[in-house]
Amino acid sequence: MSAERNSPDAAGARERDEDLTVRDPVSAPDAEGVPRRTTRRFPLFTRDTARPEGGGRAASGDAPAPARQWPILAVLLTVGLGLLLTALDLFRLGTLLIGVALLAGAVLRWLVPDVGMLAVRSRFTDIVTYGGLGLAIALLALMVQPHPWLEIPFLKDTLHFTVSA
Repeated sequence: MSAERNSPDAAGARERDEDLTVRDPVSAPDAEGVPRRTTRRFPLFTRDTARPEGGGRAASGDAPAPARQWPILAVLLTVGLGLLLTALDLFRLGTLLIGVALLAGAVLRWLVPDVGMLAVRSRFTDIVTYGGLGLAIALLALMVQPHPWLEIPFLKDTLHFTVSA
């Protein structure tokens, strides 16, 4: 092994590595040692995955672990409270709280630059996913029977049309 390190080819490779300048964090050297720009879009066969945008720590590294992940903890604790309320027979309030927690997750993902583990995919995909699911759950919680807090007239007509046909 030491013979390989002292060979002329290894010395040339070390010199090329020392002269190598990386332009930005997503540049990587190709087979010839020249930096090339890599993209976040992956080819068919990938060897690695990129961290999602905003996937860094939400607090400084010297903060305790829970403080570094406060956005995901806030969303998860609110969802947990909503599930507890649902289990305690407060279905409408519990599911509404779950929907609001997901909507808050979408807002956090949009406004906070580093959200820690709340960042799963790209920022756009996370916002659409959290927002869409949160809105659907909140709207369904508002339309729960009996005595819905939100009535959408065309849905009642659609239901009568499909049942009577």
